[in-house]
Amino acid sequence: MNKHDLVLALSERLSLTQSQSLEIVNVWEGVLSDALLSDERIVLQGFGTFTSWKQSERLGRNPRTGKTCTIEARTSVKFKPGKYLLEVLNKK
Repeated sequence: MNKHDLVLALSERLSLTQSQSLEIVNVWEGVLSDALLSDERIVLQGFGTFTSWKQSERLGRNPRTGKTCTIEARTSVKFKPGKYLLEVLNKK
């Protein structure tokens, strides 16, 4: 599912126009991004938790040439699924 598919699904389930659904998705992306930039955890009870984490600088290797290189430090996002989501996925 991509962003367009999500917008269509929201508009159908909530009886909204596609532009209203797109606005909801865009606002949600902004809220998530702002919270993660502020090092906040986003906890959706039963669904899961989004957290940002710092990946440290490390040595890597170019698989094509075999030459070693430094991979710069960066911030990434982790998602830990919640109990309800895992139950739905595993049909318990």
